[in-house]
Amino acid sequence: MRGNWKRYTVVVTMLVLVCAAAALNWQATQNAVPAGGDAASSASQAGGKILGEAALVSGEEGDVGADGSAAPMDETGVYTGSDYFASARLTRQQARDTAVALLQQAADEDGAAQSALDNAAQGIQAMAQYTMAEAQIENLVAAKGYADCVAFMGEDSLSVVVSTANGELSSEDVAKITDIAITETGYPVGNIKIMAAN
Repeated sequence: MRGNWKRYTVVVTMLVLVCAAAALNWQATQNAVPAGGDAASSASQAGGKILGEAALVSGEEGDVGADGSAAPMDETGVYTGSDYFASARLTRQQARDTAVALLQQAADEDGAAQSALDNAAQGIQAMAQYTMAEAQIENLVAAKGYADCVAFMGEDSLSVVVSTANGELSSEDVAKITDIAITETGYPVGNIKIMAAN
């Protein structure tokens, strides 16, 4: 009985941390969107696309060629402008939420083995740590004067996309951001990728 109580306490604590991180991420995303609009409407006004909106078969008129094949989609809008950062954060959070839900579902199954419960708790804890580290990296990079930033953390790698005035990163920029990334994650330089948003 005591072992179950401790396990559930850990799982609930991790869920609270993940939810808190999601709320902070949502709040940061809302601050990046112009007042009076949401990410989808601001992207459509700007002519950009939101990640996750692309469809394999498009139902819009004019997207089908004369031979009945789908016309190629222009994906350049996905990677430009401030809407990229809002949509990337949203996509990242949706993927994390789905993963947490699957882990929680596995842990909640009747008769789940102790190893499955432990793995689920570890997975939830890891995702909470990734979310917290990503938010910290994004805040610290923004504090260095960059317009916007989004970080994607994995088990042994980190990618950071940064918005700069000219769309390029100098070696000094890369050094500053890499220092932040190493401090926050402990990952070696070879596992950290820094890039400018085009």
